[in-house]
Amino acid sequence: MTTHGPVSKPHFLSKKKSAQKADQAQPDAAADDKNKTGHARFIDAVLALSHRSLFGPTSQPVAPRKQEVVSLAALVAKLSYLKPADRKLVKEAFQYADQAHLGQYRQSGEPYITHPVAVAEICADWKLDAQSIMAALLHDVIEDQGVARQELAEKFDSKVAELVDGLTKLDKLEFSSMEEAQAENFRKMLLAMARDVRVILVKLADRLHNMRTLGHMPLVKRKRVAAETMEIFAPIANRLGLNTTFRELQDLSFRYAYPFRYLTLEKSLNAARGNRREVISKILESVKKALSDAHIDVELSGREKSLHSIYTKMKDKRLSFVQVLDVYGFRVVVESWTQCYTAIGVLHALYKPMPGKFKDYIAIPKVNGYQSLHTKLVGPFGMPIEFQVRTRAMHEIAEAGVAAHWMYKDGVAMLSDVQSRAHHWLQSLLDIQSQSGNSEEFLEHVKIDLFPDAVYVFTPKSQIRALPRGATALDFAYAVHSDLGNQCIAIKINNELLPLRTELKNGDIVEVLTAPHSRPNPAWLRFLRSGRARSALRHALKSVHMEESVALGERLFDQALRSLGVTPEMLSSEIWDKLFHWSGVKGRDEIYTDIALGHRVAAIVAKRVSILLQESGTALDKGASGRDQAVLVNGSEGMSVTFATCCRPIPGDDITGYLGKGDGLEIHQHNCPVALRIHHRDPDRWTDVAWAEHPTRAFDVLIRLLARNKRGVLARVAAGITAADVNISHISTEEGGEQEEAHMQFVLQVYNRVHLAKIIRTLRHNRDVLKITRK
Repeated sequence: MTTHGPVSKPHFLSKKKSAQKADQAQPDAAADDKNKTGHARFIDAVLALSHRSLFGPTSQPVAPRKQEVVSLAALVAKLSYLKPADRKLVKEAFQYADQAHLGQYRQSGEPYITHPVAVAEICADWKLDAQSIMAALLHDVIEDQGVARQELAEKFDSKVAELVDGLTKLDKLEFSSMEEAQAENFRKMLLAMARDVRVILVKLADRLHNMRTLGHMPLVKRKRVAAETMEIFAPIANRLGLNTTFRELQDLSFRYAYPFRYLTLEKSLNAARGNRREVISKILESVKKALSDAHIDVELSGREKSLHSIYTKMKDKRLSFVQVLDVYGFRVVVESWTQCYTAIGVLHALYKPMPGKFKDYIAIPKVNGYQSLHTKLVGPFGMPIEFQVRTRAMHEIAEAGVAAHWMYKDGVAMLSDVQSRAHHWLQSLLDIQSQSGNSEEFLEHVKIDLFPDAVYVFTPKSQIRALPRGATALDFAYAVHSDLGNQCIAIKINNELLPLRTELKNGDIVEVLTAPHSRPNPAWLRFLRSGRARSALRHALKSVHMEESVALGERLFDQALRSLGVTPEMLSSEIWDKLFHWSGVKGRDEIYTDIALGHRVAAIVAKRVSILLQESGTALDKGASGRDQAVLVNGSEGMSVTFATCCRPIPGDDITGYLGKGDGLEIHQHNCPVALRIHHRDPDRWTDVAWAEHPTRAFDVLIRLLARNKRGVLARVAAGITAADVNISHISTEEGGEQEEAHMQFVLQVYNRVHLAKIIRTLRHNRDVLKITRK
């Protein structure tokens, strides 16, 4: 027991930071209100009235209560599983937090310390270790009171300080937008969680208590926090198997996000409970008798759907409230897994099973470790009945997930199977982080991996892999290993060659075919589903692009140097160091990449090099400056060189190159109208390019045909093109001005102008073709 008396606080900062946060929040809310239309403000007023009827008049902070006594008794009573020495450390953490938050109050008017104590009680219900309970009590002292992490480490220990730091948000002033700050805070928290899962357990307890008391916050903040909880925290709770917490977070989010709908459904559900009582008791009685006759000792209970799940089912399946509630749910808890299957047999003998409605999550657990047998039966009066059958151990994991049987012995985590699964997923976050370009991209990938549903497929060696629902065959390749995905060229599903974008189904056997020199394709991002696969592909594309950009930049720089009479051999390490200092980069590759992507002009960098050489007394090679030093292209340059679709240049055409800022080198025909307009506006970004002697691939070219509009003409023209050993990548047709004529456009893949001329000669032999032009 402690009271808030006058206590000296030499180590804590003043409350300026908290006051600044409150001041910053006011203009934001005022700005939001100012930008709203009259209709929107009217809707907000109605919503505010509805919230008062639902949750009380809580949008304004309540005046602080004086001489408030905060009790630690309830928390201590829940810590009987800890050693006496650990309980003493928890009390010390409470005293420290109590002093740190002295004079700080919540919106409800209660002393702020009531919140950390409530969070610690939730953690104690999950039987977390002493360090987690201490972190729960101290979780706001760094963020709100300016306590240094080092001070916490010295006062308690480094592990507690690390947990608290993982729970602390970054300063919003460091970011340009609220979205960027939120994404970076989530990245910090998720990476801390990947190192120690206790971080997210304490954070979920913190969010759960905040949601329970959200009615005291302003309306705008309620909606924002509810949306954030539904989008991030509830899925994380589900992914870690904390089903009780998951359901409560969903219901609370639904309550504050849609108050009218919540109130309506709550009233309907309360009214329906009385009508269902008699039917439920009759079913329970008959099931108990059948299982007792089979000598199975069970715990049998009715299972009610949460308000959010009822609402989601009504919305997604377009069902009425009565249709959703017409399904009766029951849970059967037995002693052993063999009794689970025996109980299913008894239930199927008692009531007829519905075909295709039996699911075995014991043999193949869900990705969060959930195990149970599910079945749907036709009960009395033809009503559907759902049963979940599981052991007591499975039930504990189903409710508490990764928090079930939490143990830390001598500082080493003793992980159960479900905790190992969670640990594996958390480690995958580190892979996603290392391959993500920024916080928003990282958060996007994590959200994808938080989908609750999964599809289970097999490797050729019969290993089970769990992937997000809707995952493709290519997702499977990346799930096995990122290199396997990057080098994938084909997929076999159940011994049948199928496209990489094929969506996987439960039970599929997937085999990946690779080639050592194959490269990832940017188009794969259109159909990849899993966050890990998308981040791995983006990382590979960036790496490939970087390599290609360095090679191209070096060639462009070499061309610019030779035009000034400088050869690469003349650049000593001293000249390079001076160039790095002038340009503000750390190495040659960075300069080459900037040149290739158009962030620097090669001629300007080369001119600086010539000045540095002249200052050092090095004579320039005047004979080299007159040589033709065009950059050679052959089609193998990859993403660093693109061929403009406005003119579609092919080998044999006179070409020029444009270095768009950040876009790499774009090749145009010399007489391209688009290129001429850009050259007039931006002449310094053009460079001389030429075709290599032996191009390595075919290039797209567009031809237009005017033909007689006869039956089968398109087929005959296409047959003539393919006869010339040409691939058609696109066809479009339209009727001409007269009904007897048809306009056709073909995008063909040719090797050079000679190849194109051969195709045109072949097409001219077709009597139906009236005119051929190249765009």
